[in-house]
Amino acid sequence: MSQKGLHFTLSIDGQAETALAVVDFTLYQQYSCPFVMDVNVTSTLFRLTAPDFLEKNVVLTIWQGDTPQRYICGIVTTVALGNNDSVQMHYHLGISPPLWRCGLRQNFRIFQQLDIKAISDTLLRENGVTGWKPRFYEDHPAREFCVQYGESDLAFLTRLWAEEGIFFFDRLSPDGPEHTLTLCDDVAGLYSISDPVPFNPGTTTGVTAEYISTFRYEATVSPSSVQSQDYTFKVPDWPGYYGHKADNLNGQLSQYEIFDYPGRFKDESHGQNFTRYKMEGWRNSAETATCASHSPKLWPGTRFTLSGHPTAVLNREWQVISSTLTGIQPQAQHGSQGQGTTLSNDFTVIPADRTWRPDLREKPKVDGPQSAVVTGPAGEEIFCDEYGRVRLKFLWDRYQDGTENSSCWIRVSQAWAGAGFGNLAIPRVGQEVIVDFLNGDPDQPIVMGRTYHEDNRTPGDLPGTKTQMTIRSKTYKGGGFNELRFEDATDQEQVYIHAQKNMDTEVLNNRTTDVKVDHTETIGNNQKITVGLEQTVTVGKENAGGHDQTVTVAHDQSVSVGNDQTLNVTNDRKKDVGNNQDSKVVGDDTEKVEKSQNITIGKDYTLTVTDSLTIKVGECVLKMSKDGTIMLNGVKIQFKADDFIKGVASTVHFN
Repeated sequence: MSQKGLHFTLSIDGQAETALAVVDFTLYQQYSCPFVMDVNVTSTLFRLTAPDFLEKNVVLTIWQGDTPQRYICGIVTTVALGNNDSVQMHYHLGISPPLWRCGLRQNFRIFQQLDIKAISDTLLRENGVTGWKPRFYEDHPAREFCVQYGESDLAFLTRLWAEEGIFFFDRLSPDGPEHTLTLCDDVAGLYSISDPVPFNPGTTTGVTAEYISTFRYEATVSPSSVQSQDYTFKVPDWPGYYGHKADNLNGQLSQYEIFDYPGRFKDESHGQNFTRYKMEGWRNSAETATCASHSPKLWPGTRFTLSGHPTAVLNREWQVISSTLTGIQPQAQHGSQGQGTTLSNDFTVIPADRTWRPDLREKPKVDGPQSAVVTGPAGEEIFCDEYGRVRLKFLWDRYQDGTENSSCWIRVSQAWAGAGFGNLAIPRVGQEVIVDFLNGDPDQPIVMGRTYHEDNRTPGDLPGTKTQMTIRSKTYKGGGFNELRFEDATDQEQVYIHAQKNMDTEVLNNRTTDVKVDHTETIGNNQKITVGLEQTVTVGKENAGGHDQTVTVAHDQSVSVGNDQTLNVTNDRKKDVGNNQDSKVVGDDTEKVEKSQNITIGKDYTLTVTDSLTIKVGECVLKMSKDGTIMLNGVKIQFKADDFIKGVASTVHFN
């Protein structure tokens, strides 16, 4: 369709304004995709080559007479040489926005404690995308741990934006050659056309008049609710279950539920929002309309109010979600006999009372376990949190320096884990560990094992010690160790325990030790044994080849018995005291000798009795009292002295 005064121009950095003439172009735009514009141009300059085009900034301008109607800014990503003659060179150009560059970088990278705005700013800035604007109305909390895993920067960003319910569009300013990447999470962030756009089928007015010539409405039965569930170890009994029902069912049934697991969230805020975003995304196509117009101003990111449609309910506000703008200017070709310049715009709209949400992008999955190294602060050997989690440096991480900030806290699988019981061995800084990923999710690493390498060798000396199974620790910031070792070599079986310092054993009930052969115990210093009740020590048997016990104490020995002590010696008992012997009995002392008793005293013998001393042999009694009385009673009393007997008394009585 011919449109009076309509024409297109294309300017490119480094070339004159008139260097290129536009033959035709097609601009494809839709939410959450970088735009693509294919342009065919001619030039009388035969010297132009690829470096004159690739990555150069270009501006395509749509004119109505001398008035610009729209500017389309981008960079040249593709150039192809077309059919040529002696008058003109023909080129095909592929043009995209600066965001397109993000698709050329692929990376493995960790982002920690950053929200979506900060992550976006980092990657967009690194790719030279400076003209971008967030129009956020929702909360987007920081992510504890977010991994770009083998994705291009563009794939990673669009995946995160989709999870956060963020769609984007290229705002190509109608007021000047300006391009802005706009990130939006609510329909309120769209740009409005102030005046209603009339529905005028068959109208042939120029592009300065905004109207729609075709409006085909379509309603589709779509999912009616979404349920999502996920899990976090920090709140193990948290149900992690969120649901959202659709609005505007438009008469359809409400039984079409989508259940999604895992839901890609770890807290209530993300859970509620992510579920709602998914529901809204599933219903993007519940109500649509395909439209046609000659206006270049109806593009994704704009909303308008339709007027004049015979179906009154359609005269409402709509938003453009995709468009294909096509311009043809055949007179730019030498010798062309085609019609004049034309412009057409085919676009799709949805109601403007809802927010369009991008479909979730597939999240990359980790194929299998990986190696990583435990990290921590300089000089630290053990670095963990209250859950026993550690920090790691992955081999593919080029951005972290292997310190305490190299990753988030990562859980460690143990051989046994219960409520206050189980096995616990914290991987130490510098150790190589084997990391797996829950559900293959790169955002959910978990340490599943540890392994030795050239610098961290095994205890023992393999293969010579291959028959040993060893559990050996290492003294914290020291060279010592504790060890439990099992030797399984034939006829050399052994259980070996090494305590670097103290060893304590606590038995709440009985303890039985059965040694079939010898038992040797060496104590370098003191030994103390406390027996609460009885103690029985049995050494050998009468018919045993060896049945003796020898106790040798190099210095002092102290025996303390809390109650009674009974000593029973079946045969002889011999006591040899090298120096003095002191005995003290608080109560009575009774000694019974069944046969004879012989006492030999090398020097003096002194017997001191406080009250009385009685010696009784048969009918004879000798009694000495503390008052000085000595009584001697017997049937016969005989005195015999080889020399003399002397007696002195004040009075002597003989009967």
